[in-house]
Amino acid sequence: MSNTAQKNYNFKGVECVLLKTDRYTAVVAPLMGSSVLRLHDDENAMEIFRFKEETTAEEINDAREIWGLPTLYLPNRFYKGVLKTSDAVYQLPINEPLFDNFIHGWVHKRVHTVEECKADENKAVVKTSFTFDKNDEMYQYFPLDFKISYTFTLSDENGLMQEIELENLSDKVLPVSLCTHTCINAPICDGGKEEGLLLNVPIVKRCELNEFHNPTERLLPLSDWDKEYLNGKKPTQQVICNDMYTACMNTLDGEEFYGVVISDTITGKKIANEVSKEFRFWNMWNHDGDKGYFCPEPMTAMINSPNLSLPNEVSGYCEIKNGEKYTCWQRFFTL
Repeated sequence: MSNTAQKNYNFKGVECVLLKTDRYTAVVAPLMGSSVLRLHDDENAMEIFRFKEETTAEEINDAREIWGLPTLYLPNRFYKGVLKTSDAVYQLPINEPLFDNFIHGWVHKRVHTVEECKADENKAVVKTSFTFDKNDEMYQYFPLDFKISYTFTLSDENGLMQEIELENLSDKVLPVSLCTHTCINAPICDGGKEEGLLLNVPIVKRCELNEFHNPTERLLPLSDWDKEYLNGKKPTQQVICNDMYTACMNTLDGEEFYGVVISDTITGKKIANEVSKEFRFWNMWNHDGDKGYFCPEPMTAMINSPNLSLPNEVSGYCEIKNGEKYTCWQRFFTL
């Protein structure tokens, strides 16, 4: 078995890290927010994340949220840019003027540092990090020092594992909400077709959103549209726009499985995205359903969660004090 962790790998002209095992190939871009720009199952000719050979690095850089696997802190929307913690109120700049929101944070837009890059007979690993402090232009809006670290581990046995660690380096509390804007390729494999795809998501309640795409704080029973996720919904070729739900346990091959499953009904191939229990919500979006990808996004907290009147045990929101760390993980593998 020959596993590889190669720094300074040229991917579309960008210096990246190549992780490779006998079965999988992954490309991580520290210079582009530690996004995973490609994950490929070489044995089964499966493209897991949104990828096009002809797409340039400039095109990806201009829209980092909709290529590969970008990790967002602070994710999704804050109405009117307001973010209330237990000991402060922050005013973030409006960057979604159509709905009067601040959206998606900035960590995925920063240059990250490679802390470790290694391989052995079982796996290939890269650890990256970003430290936010007064030198960042966003500090004027959010003067809280923190460090966020990612460990990506690729192996034939487990696929791609991503571990996330968020550490508070500030004297004030740090709000915690994390997600990945997971962009799944459509189709997912050679010989597959978009119309053959089904997305299975374990959900309990719909989180109702208002006209600004922020929660009304009402948790609704599942409609017929919602229930399609339980048995497999067509993830493209129809519009899916911010379907947000509370999560529950799923099953995979008769075993308990906390995550989503994407199936190609034509070839029988599958992608599984298992997440840690910290991810308590799923938000689905597919960019009008005609762009060749879709996003089942695991979220630790609801959209706009710090500002909601819901209890934290319902919204998923939490805070960490100086020196404390928050961790979560997810992995992707094929079947």
